[in-house]
Amino acid sequence: MLRSMFSGVSGLRAHQMQMDVIGNNISNVNTVGYKSSRVTFQEIFSQTLKPSSAPAANGMRGGTNAQQVGLGVSVGSIDVLHNRTGVQRTDKVTDLSIEGDGFFVVSDGTNSFYTRAGNFDVDRAGNMVAPGGLKVLGWKPDEDVSAPPKAINVANLSMPPAATKGMNFSGNLDINSDNYEYTVTVFDSLGREHKLKYEFKKTATPNEWEYTVTTDDAINIEISNASGKFKFKNDGKYDTTASLGDVGLTFKGKYAGTESITLKQDFSNMTQNGGPTDIKGDQQGGYAAGVIDSISIDANGYIIGLYTNGQSQLEWKIAIGKFTNPAGLTKIGNNMFQRSSNSGEPSLDMAGVAGRGVINPGTLEMSNVDLAKEFTDMIVAQRGFQANSRIITTSDELLQELVNLKR
Repeated sequence: MLRSMFSGVSGLRAHQMQMDVIGNNISNVNTVGYKSSRVTFQEIFSQTLKPSSAPAANGMRGGTNAQQVGLGVSVGSIDVLHNRTGVQRTDKVTDLSIEGDGFFVVSDGTNSFYTRAGNFDVDRAGNMVAPGGLKVLGWKPDEDVSAPPKAINVANLSMPPAATKGMNFSGNLDINSDNYEYTVTVFDSLGREHKLKYEFKKTATPNEWEYTVTTDDAINIEISNASGKFKFKNDGKYDTTASLGDVGLTFKGKYAGTESITLKQDFSNMTQNGGPTDIKGDQQGGYAAGVIDSISIDANGYIIGLYTNGQSQLEWKIAIGKFTNPAGLTKIGNNMFQRSSNSGEPSLDMAGVAGRGVINPGTLEMSNVDLAKEFTDMIVAQRGFQANSRIITTSDELLQELVNLKR
């Protein structure tokens, strides 16, 4: 009877532990990136009252099975379930979720931690941080992912100016017109704007045109190779056999000391037909200096800086950690995990690489708690607890009857 009572006590303890896990799951039903847990039970060692025996050698008596009495139940495991769940849209640039395997990597400066909760922000120093202040890790665009990641910082980013490298023209030249003028803007190596005027004129040769490049600031800008000729085929398409020279700009006067630039020209997207003239010239590679205005993040975890000069460039690569056994990670609170001896070391790389999930910017991963399942498990745990309490009550009544035998 005492044995059965102690078995009932072990059942109470085990089912209380199950209720603790269920309660924690339900309380985190709306926690960002939360991974639910489950409890499994296992029997405690059984006491052998009579061992098994083999059949007699003479075949006169058969074998017998062992007689064993179990000593109750214990918690076999408390497993973290890393199954996928849905995401909620927030449209906040620094809110990120991972569609697939992997964890964001954050650090307190000494130790690294791992999380599925991508509700990040940028602090006043420009660091990308998790809610607890841990810094999100990544690499600069030119760094190899085999190098240790560092804290991502988007403060004080700037873009130096760049000189224009070429002019690309597109559109149509009206075959019925004789000339057309178009003004373009180019940038020098210091990011200053300069206006150039392209004049297109028909020559006496059929389907042939001549271009001339001039400037209203001839005192300070000297243009070399400022003219040339090009042709169209009989079907109106550009004749690619024509060889266009590069236009050179040399700066003097108030621009003295500025590097000269060479403009490669491309007219291959121009046509000549009876439609209206609608020539468009696009300068390539040139822009003024700019400072960071905002950022965006793409599916591979590239942080892209958007600058006041209208340009953009890659600034950071967000690190994603992948584990052989993510269930072996240790929960440390605040939606964070820590590596353990059974999780293995993390493999760090970009999102979408080698089995890592891609990043969904502007979304957050929801908790994977299934309320219907949790409530069902709660009922089962409650009934199990009640049944084990009945074992104790009944054992107590039997003991009471035994005590009463002496009366």
